[in-house]
Amino acid sequence: MPTTKTSTAKTLREGSTRKRAAILSAARDLFLADGFDRTSVDAVAARAEVSKRTVYDYFGDKRTLLQAVVDSVGQSMITTIRNTLDETLTGLGEDADLEDALITFSMRIATDMLGSAEYATLQRLVRAESGHLPHRGYNSMADTPDEAIAERFAALAAAGLLRVPDPRLAADQFVALTFGVALDRLGSANAAEDDRVRPLVIEGVRTFLRAYRPA
Repeated sequence: MPTTKTSTAKTLREGSTRKRAAILSAARDLFLADGFDRTSVDAVAARAEVSKRTVYDYFGDKRTLLQAVVDSVGQSMITTIRNTLDETLTGLGEDADLEDALITFSMRIATDMLGSAEYATLQRLVRAESGHLPHRGYNSMADTPDEAIAERFAALAAAGLLRVPDPRLAADQFVALTFGVALDRLGSANAAEDDRVRPLVIEGVRTFLRAYRPA
C-alpha cells in the first residue's frame, strides 16, 4: 500500500504540471491572436483540453492568467540568461581572453534571447495588454537578469579578472553599454536581424573593460 500511495502522488503532481503548462500555452496563443478582451476562459479551457473550473482553480481569474503567461515567458528568458552565463563566463582562468568571453556572452544573448520568439511574445503582450497587467510597464523579469550578471562579475573579480567594488552597478553599466546602446540607437538589440548590433556590443564591452579591468 505505501508504494501505491507514493506512485499515485507522483502521478498527480506530474499531471498537475502538465495541465498548468497546457493552460499557459493555450492562453498565450489566444491572447496573442485575439487579445485579452476577446479571449474567454472557455476558449482557453477548450484549447488546453481542461475544464473551465480547472482554469479558475489554477489561476483564479483571467487577469491573473495573463500575468502568469507574462511571468512564464520572462522566466524562460531568465533561464536562457543563466545558461548562457554558465556556458560563456564560467571557469575562466587568469590567461582567459575576457574581452572575447564577454563579447561571446553578449552576442549569445542578442541572438538566443533578444532574437527569440519568447522575447517577441513578451514585448507584444506587455505592449498590447499593459492595461490588464499589475502596472504600466510591468516587467516580469524585474532585476533578475542584472542580478545574475552581477553574481558572475563578482566571481570574475574573485578570480582577479575584474575589479568591481559594486558588482550590481557594474552589471547595470555593462547592460547599458551593450544592449542598452543598441536599443537606444537601433530600437532593437536583436543581432539575428541587424548586423549593426555586433559592432556596438564590441565597443561596449571594450569600454566596460577599460573601466573594470584590473590595473
